[in-house]
Amino acid sequence: MGAAHAPEVYVYIRTVMSMVIGLSLAQLLTRLAGFVQAPGKNKIYFVHIGWVLSMFLYIIHFWWWEYRLQSVQVITFAVYLFLICFCCLFYFLCVLLNPPSIDEYGGFEEYFISRRRWFFGLLAVTYAVDLIDTLLKGEAYFQSLGWEYPTRNIVYFVLCIVAAITANRRFQAAFVILGLIYQVTWIFRLYDVLPG
Repeated sequence: MGAAHAPEVYVYIRTVMSMVIGLSLAQLLTRLAGFVQAPGKNKIYFVHIGWVLSMFLYIIHFWWWEYRLQSVQVITFAVYLFLICFCCLFYFLCVLLNPPSIDEYGGFEEYFISRRRWFFGLLAVTYAVDLIDTLLKGEAYFQSLGWEYPTRNIVYFVLCIVAAITANRRFQAAFVILGLIYQVTWIFRLYDVLPG
């Protein structure tokens, strides 16, 4: 069997990826809508909300930059499986941020802190996998991002490990606030316009 033409495969793969990404976004939007529908039902924790917003940005940014998949000349089943698993990481992260119930906890602060090892462990894996995803698009593309891209991912990976270990509320708050600010500047500095 000959290799399929990459642009045709790209549209097919993007369709499957969009289903998983759509489910991820639905998890986040369900949580945000739940806060509006029943504002007094559960005690809100701003760090938790910060990570909901951060994941929303990360996911829509991921979908934006996956346009670069068009540059991959041959897409094998291994690449396809890798991309679907990458999308599944986002889904798991979003499910952790949107539990079906937190009745057994005192509010979202207690819930989030109790699940921080899972959340930040998976988020650290996501930043590591992101490096591989970028390499799939070609070494020239990877190098075009300069020193900041790999440094960013390594720093986020390390900070996620620290956040998984520590329940320190000040660290958790600083991480999400500074992370959101950096994330927004990163998107608009490097990814504001798709290439033609």
